[in-house]
Amino acid sequence: MKAFIFDLNGTMVHDMEYHTRAWQQLFNEDLGGSFSWDEVKPQMYGKNREVLVRVFGPDRFTGEEMDRVSLEKEKRYQREFLPHLALLPGLMEFLEKAHQQGIPMAIGSAAIPFNIDFVLDNLNIRHYFQAIVSADDVTVSKPNPEVFLRCAELLGVPPAACLVFEDVPKGAEAAQNAGMKAVVLTTTHLEAEFAHLPNVLHFAPDFTDEFMRGLVE
Repeated sequence: MKAFIFDLNGTMVHDMEYHTRAWQQLFNEDLGGSFSWDEVKPQMYGKNREVLVRVFGPDRFTGEEMDRVSLEKEKRYQREFLPHLALLPGLMEFLEKAHQQGIPMAIGSAAIPFNIDFVLDNLNIRHYFQAIVSADDVTVSKPNPEVFLRCAELLGVPPAACLVFEDVPKGAEAAQNAGMKAVVLTTTHLEAEFAHLPNVLHFAPDFTDEFMRGLVE
C-alpha cells in the first residue's frame, strides 16, 4: 500500500458512544422523541443532515433548522468527550512511523470540520495528514466512495494503492466501492457485521497488534 486513509470517529478516537449519547439526548429532550439507545446507534453514520432525515423523515426540518440542531449536537458531544479525548492505543506511534517513512496519509470522514478540528488540534496531529476530506467536501456520504476517492486524488495516489481504516460497515463498504482494501477497528461493530465485505484485510481493537505494526515496519 502506498497511502493510508483514516476515518475519524470510532477509528482514530473511541468516541462513538459520545456521539450516540448526544444524539439520543437531543432527539428525546429537545425534539420530543422517545428513542432507545438501540434505536439510535444504527443511525450513527453519514452526515448530520442525513441522520436527521433518517430518524425524523424529510419534512420535519428546514435546512437551517438541521444545521442549528447539528451544531448543538456537536457542542454537546465535544463537551462530554473532551476529558476523554485520546487516540486509540498505538495510533500515535503508527502515525509517526508512517510519517517517517514518507507514507502519505489522509482523513476521509463524514464529520464536519468543527469536529475534525476538535480532534486534530487538541491532539496536535494535523501535521501527519496531507489531505482532509470532511462532510462539507462531498455530495454523498458513505457507502458512496466519493470521500475516499477524493482523498486518493488529493494524495496523488491510485485508489487501489490506498488502505482505508474504518470502524463501521458503511465505511468499509465505501472503501470497497472505491476499489480499496480496508482494516476495521472493532470499537463500534462486531466482525460478523462485515462478513459481506471481501475487501476487509484485518480486524483489530486498536493499532498495537502485529499486523498493524507490520504496516509501518
